[in-house]
Formats: sequence, C-alpha cells, structure tokens
Amino acid sequence: MNFLGFIWNPADTLFRIGFLQIKYYNLLWIIAFALGWFIMKRIFLNEKKTVQELDSLFIYTVIATMLGARLGHVFFYDWPYYSQHLLEILLPIRERAGGSLFGIISGYEFTGFTGLASHGAAIGIIIGMYLYVRKHKGFKMLWILDRVVIPVSIGAFCVRLGNFFNSEINGKIVEKSFLFATKFVRDSDDMPASNALRITKEKTADAAYKALENNPQFSEYLEAIPYRHPAQLYEGISYIFVFLLLYYLYWKTAKKDKPGYLFGLFLVLLWTIRFFVEFVKKSQGGFEESLGLLSTGQWLSLPFILIGFYFMFKPSKA
Repeated sequence: MNFLGFIWNPADTLFRIGFLQIKYYNLLWIIAFALGWFIMKRIFLNEKKTVQELDSLFIYTVIATMLGARLGHVFFYDWPYYSQHLLEILLPIRERAGGSLFGIISGYEFTGFTGLASHGAAIGIIIGMYLYVRKHKGFKMLWILDRVVIPVSIGAFCVRLGNFFNSEINGKIVEKSFLFATKFVRDSDDMPASNALRITKEKTADAAYKALENNPQFSEYLEAIPYRHPAQLYEGISYIFVFLLLYYLYWKTAKKDKPGYLFGLFLVLLWTIRFFVEFVKKSQGGFEESLGLLSTGQWLSLPFILIGFYFMFKPSKA
C-alpha cells in the first residue's frame, strides 16, 4: 500500500504573461520572503526595534540569499558548464539551439533563475548580515543571526516544496511498494523534455508530459519511469520542525539571550537533516566523484554542523 502512491506530473509554470513565466518555485520563494518579513516584524517589535530597520534588513537578506544561492550552485555544483557560459550566471536565460529571447536574440531562452544551492544561500546570508551590522551600529552579528534563522528555517521548507513542484532534486529509485514511492514523470533523468516531445510528437513540453500520463498509447513509457523517494518532502517537512523548535525557544525560553545559541542550533539541525536526506537523494553532481564516500551536499554540510556545535557550546563571556 502506498501513502503517496501517485503519479506526480504538475506543470511547473503557474501562468504566463508574454515571455514572463510565473512558476510555482518562484511563487514559493516569494512566500518564503513574505513569511520571513512578518515573523521578523514580530521579533523586531518585541525587541523594541523599528520597522525601518527591519525593511533594511529585509533588502540585505533577499539580495544575500539569492546571490549566495545562485553563486553556490554555480561554483559548488556546475562550474564546468558556467565557466563556458558566464553570461548565464546572473541572468535568467540559458543557451538553447533554436531558442529565441524576446523574439530578438536567437540561441537563448528565458528560464527564470534555475539552479540555486542552499549552502551558498547560507554563506550569502551570513555575509549579508555582517554587512548589515557594519552599517547599522546598533546591532550585533550574533543577535541578528539568532533571530534571522527562525524565518530562514520556514523559508527552507518553502524552497523544498518548490523543488517538489519542479520535480527536481528527486530521491533515488525505490520499489513501487515503498510507503512513499512517487513517480516523477518530469524527472530530467528519467524522462527529459526532449524525449517526451519525441515520443508524443506534441509541440510543447507540458502537452507532451500530459499525454504521457493520460494517453493509453504511451502507457509503456509511463510504466518505465521508476518510482523514487520524494526527498524534497522528507527534507522540507523536517524543516518545519526546526522552525517550530526555534520559534518556541525564542518566545518561551531564555535561549535567545545566549549569543549564538539559536544560530548554532539551526546550523546543527538543518544541516544534519540535509546530511541524512542525501543518502536517499540522487546525485546532484559537484565534486563528490573526486572526493568519494559522501555526496557534495554532505561534504558541504559537515562544516556547518561543526560550526553550529561551536556556537551552541562556546563559553559565555563573563
């Protein structure tokens, strides 16, 4: 008996306005930032800080998160490609034969920002908070980090839910009888869009994937797509519990008064979850082939876990 037990095949685009595409993934990023602002507003008001200071922090956080996540993906996971496509690092486009950008520039297509790495986002946020406290002298670095990790943890859930809608960062293959077995029709390894178009003769990828799922003449191709772990949901749902714990500790205990404790706990919990989920997640590339034993995501998580333990248990200043 399957718990999920369904074929997962949603279109990744919510709606289009001309060349502009609004994807579920983009929408969930927006929701993550909006939730973060409201949570931090409550914290700032509780700590007698101003909304103007929060607005400035919000700008630093958005820019640092997106820039860090993007550069993290580029350098940690896909540098061989981007080293030959520098223009695509910070622009939401991708080179594609036959593509047309705005109907003017041939050889490219608008993709939105795809390829974001959570380890890069974490580094970006830390750097962003450092720059923020340098400009706003009334704040201390650990004070900011202890509080900003609370909304970041629920934001991490939103991002993983977006990955699930995108059918990306899927898990390894499992038997159909496995409790959470999920068939990702749009998995880029199991059924690339080019294959779906070739098989169905449809004109768009969305139409091709829908035909694979619903047209009986393509049932053999649908059957050949394996079931996988919904690794994004394992990770994302676990992050909800990280958020709830941090939120409780901030509002109901004195842990927020020990500089670095909530920040350290966040690092330990979030990256430990990531470390163990990697065991059921298919390879995302990067440098794991050269180092072996662990995945790229696991290697990158270990330093964060160790840093987290340091901040949790470092001696308090007298």
